[in-house]
Amino acid sequence: MTDRPRIGPLPEPDRTEVQRDLLAPVVGGPGPKATNLYTTLVRHPRLFHRWEALGGTLLLRGTLPPRHREILILRTARNTGSDYEWGQHVRVGTEAGLSTEEIDRCARDGGWTDTDEEAPLVAAANELHTDSTIGDATWARLEARYDEAQLIEIVAVVGYYHQAAFLLNALGVQREPGVVGLPGDQAGPGNPSPSGTG
Repeated sequence: MTDRPRIGPLPEPDRTEVQRDLLAPVVGGPGPKATNLYTTLVRHPRLFHRWEALGGTLLLRGTLPPRHREILILRTARNTGSDYEWGQHVRVGTEAGLSTEEIDRCARDGGWTDTDEEAPLVAAANELHTDSTIGDATWARLEARYDEAQLIEIVAVVGYYHQAAFLLNALGVQREPGVVGLPGDQAGPGNPSPSGTG
């Protein structure tokens, strides 16, 4: 991640009416928001509109249990070295019921064992990152637990948040004040994890 934005957030006075309308649902109202991400991507309104529609579907209207979705996202943030994605989803993951210890395990190799109920999710995120697919053994474990829509969604969540990490890392989107980054030496692009439950 760069130490300053390559493309910065669009200042409020410079926003068009279309851009203000696009931003209103995602940066207005109470609670912490991913303001720097949204106000950067809104520089491309047509892309923003479609990108946010898919993200909103996965985040707010998906079929996976929220904690399972957040394990996939946090592991993807770790695999892509995305400080911004990690920090935002530590908050969302906590709201979804993940403990501090479980969130920490998403950042560490060796944090999940084959006997853990959610280990196949971590394996799926790792395998998609390194191999661009999910291996047969991991797929069988997922298939035993999730229906077809959820299986599709597992892949879609990891893919969407890879795309988000690419944008965040390459554009140099900076974390908002008080938002945590990846722990220790996990931060930064190009920090792949071996496939498996690692």
